[in-house]
Amino acid sequence: MSFSILAAGADAATPTWVPLAYLVAGVFFILALRGLSSPATSRAGNRNGMIGMIIAVATTLVTHDIANIVEIAIAIFVGGSIGFIIARKIAMTQMPELVAGFHSLVGMAAVLVGWAAYLNPGAFGLLVGGQDIIHTVYVDPPSGLVPMAISPVSKIEMGLGIAIGAITFSGSVIAFAKLSGKMSGAPILLPARHVINLGTLVAILVLTALFAYTPGSEANLPYIVALTVLAFLIGFLLIIPIGGADMPVVVSMLNSYSGWAAAAMGFTLGNTAMIITGALVGSSGAILSYIMCRAMNRSFISVIAGGFGADGGSAGDGEAREQRPYKQGSADDAAFMLEQAEKVIIIPGYGMAVAQAQHVLREMADLLKEKGVDVKYAIHPVAGRMPGHMNVLLAEANVPYDEVFELEDINSEFAQADVAFIIGANDVVNPAAKTDKSSPIYGMPVFDVDKAKQVFFIKRSMGGVGYAGVDNDVFYMDQTMMLLSDAKKMVEEINKALD
Repeated sequence: MSFSILAAGADAATPTWVPLAYLVAGVFFILALRGLSSPATSRAGNRNGMIGMIIAVATTLVTHDIANIVEIAIAIFVGGSIGFIIARKIAMTQMPELVAGFHSLVGMAAVLVGWAAYLNPGAFGLLVGGQDIIHTVYVDPPSGLVPMAISPVSKIEMGLGIAIGAITFSGSVIAFAKLSGKMSGAPILLPARHVINLGTLVAILVLTALFAYTPGSEANLPYIVALTVLAFLIGFLLIIPIGGADMPVVVSMLNSYSGWAAAAMGFTLGNTAMIITGALVGSSGAILSYIMCRAMNRSFISVIAGGFGADGGSAGDGEAREQRPYKQGSADDAAFMLEQAEKVIIIPGYGMAVAQAQHVLREMADLLKEKGVDVKYAIHPVAGRMPGHMNVLLAEANVPYDEVFELEDINSEFAQADVAFIIGANDVVNPAAKTDKSSPIYGMPVFDVDKAKQVFFIKRSMGGVGYAGVDNDVFYMDQTMMLLSDAKKMVEEINKALD
């Protein structure tokens, strides 16, 4: 007496249109990435991504033997509702930690899928050794039955998917905690951390090999358990030494990890859509990380190894240094000098995003342009992507794209600028990145605002510091006037004075 269970991932009777549907979904994902490369096409990019995902999910549901479609529908509805509510309520300033939180969910999903495949390989079509991929269970097995087992290749895919997923989960949890302020943004440096990290990674690779080539589920169970535990551990160890100023690069790298975890699980499950999507996310995340590393003057290899951040330098502790003399001005002072200027360069930052001051800032720029002032916006390559997504915020306020410039295109113009108007930025204008080798932001390209004839610096108070947790010499320069107030309120007052 026997019964057969067709594997969920089996493709013995896969219709010919299924690969085509997955290909179409992949094309939409590529168009989504292309659209998201510019604020002008970002809405279309999001729509293309949604269409591609709908095609991929619908194809998978139609072509696979789903145990209970009602339960699947309920899960999709609940998850979609949660996502919709979060998207409606989340502020742009909270996007970095939201992205980190979503990455952790992707990582945990990869871990759970990998373990489900290990515990019930027949349901995933992973058993080999019989006549086909059907897992046949016999109550009274006849003599000479060929035993069924998971192939070493599938075990390697499974182990890598679990390992990358676990690293993504635990690393993203730390990134979320740092970005949301639930954990100090200062680097936590463990003694001999590089040796510990390298040893842990080597141990994970050895355990993956032992898991793959040890026959019998009971014999290789300790290996996959140890692999999972060490992968969760290394995720924490890789991220805790990284300071707040470098967290945008970390989030981008974790995005890449989540993609590779999904791709590995796609190979395990034999799902083309997961392989395509995971590879696209993984490769695009790696490319973005490389771009951001160049913008931060960091080594791409050191990002992967978790070896960057303060390394014996004087990392900030979140408090400003001993107070020094500074000049404080008013909205009337700023308005008078702005309308007398010929060229003004605006540097928006996280403080502008928090105050949602992008609309009144554009109004100020319009008023200045009416008075014949040349106005440009300077966006740091990292700040334009995370945190705060300055490019997106300015696009939301209908700032013309031809007025927005990245650092390498506009930095040489500060020497000819009458006013550098800094609204909520900090680390990206800190000259310590060029002069102080002990600073955690040393080597990061920054705007040369110190070369401008006049600097206006809007921030809430002198006690606050940036992501890096260090004080800023720009506050105390002779040509700097501090405008201590909420960014939106201060710009509104400047607009009244200009009008």
